[in-house]
Amino acid sequence: MKTIFTKASLLATIAAVVMACGGKETKKTEAAATEDAVASKTKQLDIEKPQLTFGFIKLTDMAPLAIAKEKGFFEDEGLFVSVEAQSNWKNVLDRVIDGQLDGSHMLAGQPIAAGAGFGRQAELVTPFSMDLNGNGITVSNDVWSKMKPNVPVGADGKPVHPIKADALKPVITEYKNSGKPFKMGMVFPVSTHNYEIRYWLAAAGIHPGMYTADNVQGQIDAEVLLSVTPPPQMPATLESGTIYGYCVGEPWNQQAVFKGIGVPVVTNYDIWKNNPEKVFVMTKKFVTDNPNTAIAVTKAMIRAGKWLDEPSNRAEAVKILSMSQYVGAPEEVLANSMTGTFEFEKGDKRDMPDFNVFYKYNATYPFYSDGIWFLTQMRRWGQIPETKTTEWYSETIKDIYRPDIWKKAADLLVAEGQIPATDVPETDGFKAATTDFIDGTSYDAKDPIGYINSFSIGNKD
Repeated sequence: MKTIFTKASLLATIAAVVMACGGKETKKTEAAATEDAVASKTKQLDIEKPQLTFGFIKLTDMAPLAIAKEKGFFEDEGLFVSVEAQSNWKNVLDRVIDGQLDGSHMLAGQPIAAGAGFGRQAELVTPFSMDLNGNGITVSNDVWSKMKPNVPVGADGKPVHPIKADALKPVITEYKNSGKPFKMGMVFPVSTHNYEIRYWLAAAGIHPGMYTADNVQGQIDAEVLLSVTPPPQMPATLESGTIYGYCVGEPWNQQAVFKGIGVPVVTNYDIWKNNPEKVFVMTKKFVTDNPNTAIAVTKAMIRAGKWLDEPSNRAEAVKILSMSQYVGAPEEVLANSMTGTFEFEKGDKRDMPDFNVFYKYNATYPFYSDGIWFLTQMRRWGQIPETKTTEWYSETIKDIYRPDIWKKAADLLVAEGQIPATDVPETDGFKAATTDFIDGTSYDAKDPIGYINSFSIGNKD
């Protein structure tokens, strides 16, 4: 209805102006031209399935889904979308594969693992990357009190960031010597959180454990025992003493600060600058059967990402996310990271404008190189048990990451004047090699085997 009213209003205005000028032929010509222009901009795709149900986990980075719905971007595309919270990541995966959900907010590693041979197998695709950064590693107050003397202090008397896991190493040794295993949580075996906490620990020479066919817990040779905890349960699990730290997305690091039960020590922006986080996932069958619907969904979510990265919109985004049907966390907790700051120790709030990125830096584009990084980590830690060729990495990811769908959506948005043409990257899907990691290691997605072999801890090929 919005489109119809807009068109009618615009035509009425043009007609009135032309009448005032007194030219009947001019009126007809200009009104027809205006109608054609409006029609070309508002013409919708031929949607195969307009009624859709999408899933999400209660995390800040589900924001593009909430915004696309609340701001009417789905409706603009002729889509009628229900957005439903899910209990855990396994449930999300199973319900998409089984067709109970048409698509979902998902861990970047989930569709990749499903296509690479780890866990439940399925043909899933990713046409849209939901955000960059957004995670943190939090430790209990007790662990922080023991870490803090090992952390350099700046001229302002505050800890120097980023804090490396070197500061944690003596604490782990102390626990070991007293006969206590050091336990930390992450949200899922193929989550960014698992790979980020492993990367952070291993960069300091702390072994986070290996996976094998017989040990799906990933705890072989582990100096830190990592286990799965659903994101909303992280603070309570930390407070109970079941784990001593965790890696999770927002708002569950800031919730620990808010409740006074823990201290975030590092963010994933510092572990891997502008790393990909969540993705939007549908089955290959859904995309094949409903190609225009997939493009329309991607269009709406690109617009949502752009809206979210307008600083003036973040306060409204926080209000929307605080609603019980979305994240349901207090506004002040969500605002701690969503409005360009991040609080470490209580009272140590620092500017971090890129902690949550939804559009800048081509954040919505599903780069092959991002997906290949996850494959290298699956191989490094044994989730992929055997050596693979360089070609296997690129061939595998090209079946899962679908920048072709993203490009069709983006080109339509450019034609409609919704995004500038400069926001569509000219790329083969691979980012340039980067050393933007906490240990300075160089990552080149076109040489995945060389990257895997560059680490002292983990598998070698």
